[in-house]
Amino acid sequence: MKNYDILVIGAGSIGLATAYEFAKRGLKVAVIDKEASPGQGENKSAIGGIRATHSDPSKIAISLKSIELVSSMQKKHGYNVQWKQGGYFYPVYTKADEITLKELLKIQHQLEVNISWISPKETETLIPGINTKNLRGGTYSPGDGSASPMMLADAYYQLSRKAGAEYFFRESVVDMKCDRTKINKVVTNKNEYSAGMIINCAGAYAKDIAKMSGEDIPVFPESHEAGITQPVKSFFDPMIVDIRPVAESQNYYFYQNREGQIIFCITPLPPISGTDRDSTSAFLPQVVKRMIEIYPRLRNLYVRRTWRGLYPMTPDGFPLVGMSNKMENNLLAVGMCGQGFMLGPGLGKLMAEYYIDNEIKHKYVFDGLNPYRKFVAEEKLK
Repeated sequence: MKNYDILVIGAGSIGLATAYEFAKRGLKVAVIDKEASPGQGENKSAIGGIRATHSDPSKIAISLKSIELVSSMQKKHGYNVQWKQGGYFYPVYTKADEITLKELLKIQHQLEVNISWISPKETETLIPGINTKNLRGGTYSPGDGSASPMMLADAYYQLSRKAGAEYFFRESVVDMKCDRTKINKVVTNKNEYSAGMIINCAGAYAKDIAKMSGEDIPVFPESHEAGITQPVKSFFDPMIVDIRPVAESQNYYFYQNREGQIIFCITPLPPISGTDRDSTSAFLPQVVKRMIEIYPRLRNLYVRRTWRGLYPMTPDGFPLVGMSNKMENNLLAVGMCGQGFMLGPGLGKLMAEYYIDNEIKHKYVFDGLNPYRKFVAEEKLK
């Protein structure tokens, strides 16, 4: 039996940052992951965007903290994670979307998000060559940005190890031994562990892990596809997010990273449930048509590759974060709805402050993401 203060299940976007934040507080931390190295689950499928432009106070607070941590990673710790503060831009072509986004501005401004409405003329200056037909303007948040998912994962892996965290790769959790109120033992295919707190950061497989302790959490994986082009000289900065739904797809988004590549993704309609990761023949014709329509300058780029990743979805589009009401030593940090990469750094820090330091400043964050809430709200900027 291996004994720890903290046992993290999952070495991905959430687990790595969580391991670091808890270990640097002097706690004995272990991380279990079924993959061979860190960040090999959904982390490496992320496209790299980090935004505070959300519709919910909890997610805004977490993401603001993530931006603070990621943007300063190289200066504070010496790890280059390819941070690019290019901002996010939501172009608006319909009156309904204009009303929605302007209403959200009120919430975002109350929570000190640096975001504003810009005109069609300002949009042309920001993104030269964008389609201005019927363009009404849009919201622009210059503080948002992007980073390399794999480089950020490695940075947190190295930092957490230096802080004392231990990692056990190629280990799958196969069972949990529990009494009525506590997980006494976590059993893997190789070892047995006990811990004062067990943190479920298992991403798309969080529901399967939770079932081992008798917990039934509403987290359901969906497949989303993404792609990347050849690198070219930089010609625009913001992540462009078009929220208009059309047949077979909802929103889509793309940006140019620090290496000059265009990275893009689309939300399929209807959602594709399950854990299938195979690329499809439908994705490129679907997303490319929409991207070129809004930004014709993309038309001559070559696509290098496509891939699929899993979004652990919840009924309302918000994460589940909080202590289990069944097992007193089980913390849930699951259901990130495809935004684990942008939420991970901030969430790891806020969880450590709240659950270890007893810092109540961000109590509202955890109240809002209570795993046992009534799922009546809906994330408007998924």
